[in-house]
Amino acid sequence: MQLAAKFAVAFVAVEHFGFLILEMFLWTKPIGRRIFGLSPELAQASASLAANQGLYNGFLCAGLIWGLMAGRAVESFFLICVIVAGVFGAVTAKRSILWVQAAPAAVALFLVLSA
Repeated sequence: MQLAAKFAVAFVAVEHFGFLILEMFLWTKPIGRRIFGLSPELAQASASLAANQGLYNGFLCAGLIWGLMAGRAVESFFLICVIVAGVFGAVTAKRSILWVQAAPAAVALFLVLSA
């Protein structure tokens, strides 16, 4: 069970590293615009906001990686942060954020607490 928990935490960390790349570097590129459903104009106008959001996702990734080394308390804290951010994003921005961001973190948190 502990190996499954570590794998799940690592998955969520990699996922947030991917969000960092998308939001900080690919937001205005065709792949970023396609993934987020943005027009070139909207992508350009919101690029600095997306980069800021990407940076926060990078901090979540770093915290989860730290948690893999530090232990269950740190993993749990950052997974809860991801879940809260995912629920907030689902309520305020796009419902699919609940499944893409919060659900994997909730599964990982369950595994961490069960291990």
